[in-house]
Amino acid sequence: MISPVSRRLLFVHAHPDDESITTGASIARYAAEGAEVTVVTCTLGEEGEVMAGLGELEGLRAHRADQLGGYRVTELAAACAALGVSRHRYLGGLGRWRDSGMAGTPSAAHPRAFTGGSTDEQAAQLAEIIEEVEPQVVVTYDAFGGYGHPDHIRAHDITMAAAPRAASVQRVFHTVAPRAAVRAGLAALRAGDPVFRVPADDELPTTPDEEITTVLDVATYLPAKLAALRAHATQLTVVDGEVPYFALTNEIAQPILAQDCYVLAHGPAGGAGHDLFGGL
Repeated sequence: MISPVSRRLLFVHAHPDDESITTGASIARYAAEGAEVTVVTCTLGEEGEVMAGLGELEGLRAHRADQLGGYRVTELAAACAALGVSRHRYLGGLGRWRDSGMAGTPSAAHPRAFTGGSTDEQAAQLAEIIEEVEPQVVVTYDAFGGYGHPDHIRAHDITMAAAPRAASVQRVFHTVAPRAAVRAGLAALRAGDPVFRVPADDELPTTPDEEITTVLDVATYLPAKLAALRAHATQLTVVDGEVPYFALTNEIAQPILAQDCYVLAHGPAGGAGHDLFGGL
């Protein structure tokens, strides 16, 4: 069994804020338990929008001053601090790869666009980080990238190319949204008086519960996750309540769950039902 003090866990994310939205409570949990947690961010999120009400920052966006990525670096640092993470890496170094934007947008043609780069080069860069920090467990997105963003899909691709063959890595997980819990959260939001529009049950990407292999109870770590989410103020707004939720710049409410769910993509399943390191 791996002792808590020797546990090493690596998360691979596409943009600043992804680490907090999808895995923030898990990161906070394992950091608090004494694991060495490393977060890898592949781009600076240069193509992001800016929340309404922050008009003074609108000039930072890509079509204007193109300084939003640098601003989001500071947001990410604050989020990592809130989650208890001191080990952070940018894939290939700060600013090497740029946010590609959504499929079909002109930003994908930028010479530093993440999806326009060499998958082999990017996988090699990630392999160098893995060799440096020697995680036993690696987490990234599923093949759909969670919701289809090209940068998320590329992050999945390079992780699955690099992590399973690394000497230290015993398990690779995909972070997913559990269908039943998301729908229950949306129902609770509808029963209240939400500030933002609550989507239909099938509007948010989710994974059928029978496909989920690992469910973590992260209720204790929601305050840390909420603080990390708030650090990404250009990208989202957090609303407190009986069911806390957040909304991105699309102003669609998404419930914040007391469980993080994963699908085991590589490695032994025994003991992994409620702990990413269980049974190792």
